[in-house]
Amino acid sequence: MTGSPSLPLLRLDKRHFNVLDFSRLLAACAVLFWHYQHFFVPPVAYNFLVPREAVTPLYHQLGWLYDYGHAAVQYFWAVSGFVFAHVYLADPQARGRFWIARVARLWPLHLLTLVIVAMMQIAYVRTNGTEFIYHQQDLKHFLLSLPLAQYWGWQDNQSFNGPSWSLSTEILAYGAFWLMLPMLRRAPLALALPVAGIVLGLFFAGAPNAPVLTCVGYFFGGCAVYGAALTGWLRPPALGLLALALAAVAVHLGWTWHSLDGATLAGTFAALCAALMIDLLDARDRLRIGRQLGEASYGIYLWHFPIQLALVLAIDALFGSRAIARQPAFMIFFVTAAVLAGFASHRWIERPAQRGLMRMAGRLGAARAIPA
Repeated sequence: MTGSPSLPLLRLDKRHFNVLDFSRLLAACAVLFWHYQHFFVPPVAYNFLVPREAVTPLYHQLGWLYDYGHAAVQYFWAVSGFVFAHVYLADPQARGRFWIARVARLWPLHLLTLVIVAMMQIAYVRTNGTEFIYHQQDLKHFLLSLPLAQYWGWQDNQSFNGPSWSLSTEILAYGAFWLMLPMLRRAPLALALPVAGIVLGLFFAGAPNAPVLTCVGYFFGGCAVYGAALTGWLRPPALGLLALALAAVAVHLGWTWHSLDGATLAGTFAALCAALMIDLLDARDRLRIGRQLGEASYGIYLWHFPIQLALVLAIDALFGSRAIARQPAFMIFFVTAAVLAGFASHRWIERPAQRGLMRMAGRLGAARAIPA
């Protein structure tokens, strides 16, 4: 790219961040525990409060996951920002192939799970007279969901495969990253950090579209961490100290000030710094298995609600009561099924679809390059 800085200086020496990839798997599993309460929501229209401490199995041991597992979504966003900076800042052709790469990676599984959930919700409504958890099952929200635009501010609420709302907001973060990529190359930290600060400041000030603001803010916060690492300021000792300091701030904000949003922000970047520290210390890639395990995270995240809905349909038909969901063995079965689905999905659905779409895009590009 003409006028770009020396692109090799925009990439850290480490090729893969194995612990960060593995942490995505852990984050996806944390979301499973937060959504486990869905098993105890009866066929009601809205706002049924589940007494998690009374019904979820092993609550005394796993209560933090049941109560705060949703905070893993913010961690996903921050890690995505870091990874995007690592992949795209030093790639002079990044802007040209950025969107086809994103489409090939995200849309096939999203569209498949969208259709599957829509079909199962029809079965649930026929039996119960209302939808399961996500009640916006109309044409408007289906059409918004097709291009992952279902949480850009036009929605009435979450719909269909509800967890995909976070992917919808992340598309907007991708767009901002793509637009700012030339400027980010010139000053990764100096641009990403103010963007993250301003956008998160708007969120804490109560500006509209809070989900979009938090996503963009966390995403560029991850970019800023990468920019700081490029400067050499965030070497392992500094990362360790920063992780401890941020963890202490998170605990203080959560326990003393009862600020869940503030604690989530500090805790997210404490975890990101800790994972990055371990990755940088692992110079010989001894933890490379973490990358392989992390590949299942996207599938776990998108498959767990369809699996949950299928289980609810089966339980209701067979037993007429969901008391079985109170058993630890059932909880283990659900988590295991979602994790196995994530690995199977990556191998047999996501990767083949991604490669097929990339090949198709390559052929179309080659055809357009042939003179008429």
